[in-house]
Amino acid sequence: MTSDTSQLSRRERQIMEIVYQQGRVTAAEVRERMPEAPSYSAVRAMLRILEDKGHLRHEQDGPRYVFLPTVPHEEARESALRRLVRTFFADSPEGAMAALLELEGDRLDEEALARIAARIREAQLEGR
Repeated sequence: MTSDTSQLSRRERQIMEIVYQQGRVTAAEVRERMPEAPSYSAVRAMLRILEDKGHLRHEQDGPRYVFLPTVPHEEARESALRRLVRTFFADSPEGAMAALLELEGDRLDEEALARIAARIREAQLEGR
């Protein structure tokens, strides 16, 4: 099983986002939620490809397949974040955090800043 989504196409990433948001989906449900959705058969083909790549599995539900992720969302999210920090911030969590804090229009309120500060203190206590 794999959580590496770095080699996925734009459409495959869109599908994986939908699967993680919904938890379990049919091809029709994926198509309904995709922006500028391709044909139903194209969605089914992409779901099969994602299954072949190890990102999805399916269960039979009557006449239809229901698709589920093979990797928990938390694990996939952590893997993607590690890759992003390594690739764009020279493996520096500090650099990534600084960039997040500098984003225009994404102002943090006092409660959010307090939660972040608490998580930093927790990481320090744990030796991370």
